[in-house]
Amino acid sequence: MLRVIISGYSGSMGKVLTKCANEDSELEIVCGSSKDDLDVPFKTYHKMSEVEELADVIIDFSHHSTIEDTLSYAIKTKTPIVIATTGFNDEELTKIKKASNIIPIFHSSNMSLGVNVLVKLVKEAAKSLNGFDIEIIEKHHNKKLDAPSGTAVMIANGVKEVLPDSEYIYGRHGRSDKRSSNEIGIHAIRGGTIVGEHTTIFAGHDEVVEIKHSAQSKDIFAKGAIAAAKFLVKQEAGYYNMNNMLN
Repeated sequence: MLRVIISGYSGSMGKVLTKCANEDSELEIVCGSSKDDLDVPFKTYHKMSEVEELADVIIDFSHHSTIEDTLSYAIKTKTPIVIATTGFNDEELTKIKKASNIIPIFHSSNMSLGVNVLVKLVKEAAKSLNGFDIEIIEKHHNKKLDAPSGTAVMIANGVKEVLPDSEYIYGRHGRSDKRSSNEIGIHAIRGGTIVGEHTTIFAGHDEVVEIKHSAQSKDIFAKGAIAAAKFLVKQEAGYYNMNNMLN
């Protein structure tokens, strides 16, 4: 039985993760942390630093601003952590990387297996479609806080691995210059209850290639995080992502 602490249990993804974890016979939720209170059948705390229990793994679907507190608990108790939260700045990412020298950390901006395969396909397309203009469009519900999405940035970073001279352009409001050949356009749409859609467009002369992923429910992210947790508890200290698990 894998004993799990859910960081951010009261958020939209935390609720979905709780449901999926309860449906998994191999998991037991030890406790949860969140700034908001929610009536759940396990002990809860407002901060990870207040947690008294021990577990095999932490799954974090909270807010990027809480990462220092979460890492502090994880390091103190030597608990592996799956980080599914997005919106980290460079300083926060550096702290995550530094902590991975002490404990196993699995970090992905998107826990969907399909999205991570999409990134691989986009990288292959970027290698082959020389001279094509690349644009990324992401769509999410109207309650999403960060823009562009972590997944859109993950896709763009994948392209930049192949085309290192690429420049990210976030929308084009007020720009009077024509598009340069090394741009990667990144555009965010927010509305309704869209779970998540990511489309990468390769536009060439008289032809367009689109690679798209649509999430039908948030369950895919929760189940991906659970799969990551089961993978992570078998690993030594280090920094892991979906590529490590899928390969």
